[in-house]
Amino acid sequence: MIFLELYTLPNATQPDEIITQIITQVPSFTPLLLAFIFFTIFIGGIVRQSMKIGTADYSMWAVIAAIGTLITTLIMTTATGFVNLSWLVVVVVVTIFCGLWFFLDRSGGA
Repeated sequence: MIFLELYTLPNATQPDEIITQIITQVPSFTPLLLAFIFFTIFIGGIVRQSMKIGTADYSMWAVIAAIGTLITTLIMTTATGFVNLSWLVVVVVVTIFCGLWFFLDRSGGA
């Protein structure tokens, strides 16, 4: 009975509200999901490129992962309560910095 006070089950009568209720109960769900998306693309791309050609372009994969995370975040902002404005700003800033790293990196394929 003590567990009922720690976490209330989401109302399953409205399927669109289930994720919003989960994010309300567990606020760290959204940033952890976005970090998972970023690092899955980043590390997966680096490993795959390293296996194919022996080396990897870290800045390129950072930009690809940041853009993929930004697109996912923008899609998630269409529903109210999924992504806070502060997390959207963090994702945009990370994308900008990854882009700067990519364009200022001289060890690329050129």
